Amino acid sequence: MTKPLFDTLAIIGPGLIGSSIARAARAQGAVRTIVATARSPETRKRVVELGFADTVTETNAEAVEGADLVIACVPVGVCGGVAKEIGPHLKPGAIVSDVGSVKGSVVRDMGPHLPKTAHFVPAHPVAGTEHSGPDAGFAELFENRWCILTPPEGADQEAVEKLAAFWRLLGAKVEIMTPAHHDLVLAVTSHLPHLIAYTIVGTADELGSVTRSEVLKFSAGGFRDFTRIAASDPVMWRDVFLNNKEAVLEMLGRFNEDVSALTKAIRRGDGEALTEHFTRTRAIRRGVIEAGQDTDAPDFGRPHGHDD
Repeated sequence: MTKPLFDTLAIIGPGLIGSSIARAARAQGAVRTIVATARSPETRKRVVELGFADTVTETNAEAVEGADLVIACVPVGVCGGVAKEIGPHLKPGAIVSDVGSVKGSVVRDMGPHLPKTAHFVPAHPVAGTEHSGPDAGFAELFENRWCILTPPEGADQEAVEKLAAFWRLLGAKVEIMTPAHHDLVLAVTSHLPHLIAYTIVGTADELGSVTRSEVLKFSAGGFRDFTRIAASDPVMWRDVFLNNKEAVLEMLGRFNEDVSALTKAIRRGDGEALTEHFTRTRAIRRGVIEAGQDTDAPDFGRPHGHDD
């Protein structure tokens, strides 16, 4: 067993990500004690039943008392409110982090409420399934996935390195970026694909000439993979789009231009333009596999236990 990196870890919001952090931290011996808290009494009761936390508290303020590492695992829209609640209760030297997939707004909303004696190091583990809640988490979620840290200017280097070590212990690969750069990268790799998935699934639903049973029956043609993405937590994604508005609109503008170019090529019967485009994009898919971010195995390489 490794020596724990932190004595006490407080998880605010033990859903898919929060409960997976708790499970992984326990499995790796990364922390000595885990405290969790959730807004609803039902969730708190379930966390007690599942047993991945040593203590379950009723309030965020109680949860962070004496904690060395605090991770807010809540939708980005409520991060500011959480910081306000916990700020006065943080012990000196505590590291405060999050798991939101937008970082600019998190830095803006949380930073002002945290005391100078705490170290604020926002983070984004780029991992997940379409399931949510404390039952959905599992210790292996972060293995071979990226966790991006976006420390604000003037952040304590030692705190950043300690949090990076924590995520590596949980199996993740760590990258450090500025919040603005992170938001641009994620707008194209995650946020835009989700927006497109929600749109396509919505379009299919509204299509009167195709029955719902046909859509479901023939979904392996590609529709299935959009539905998997579109099954993600609606509140989380609403907050992502509202809080990463500029970067998403920039990428959406570029995407619309590309769709227009493809529309034109199809209308004109320009096979050459289509072949060129599909060949170039196919190479990107190979790059994703080579980077270890997916597999070329059948069924998109998904472990059936978590994604179906």
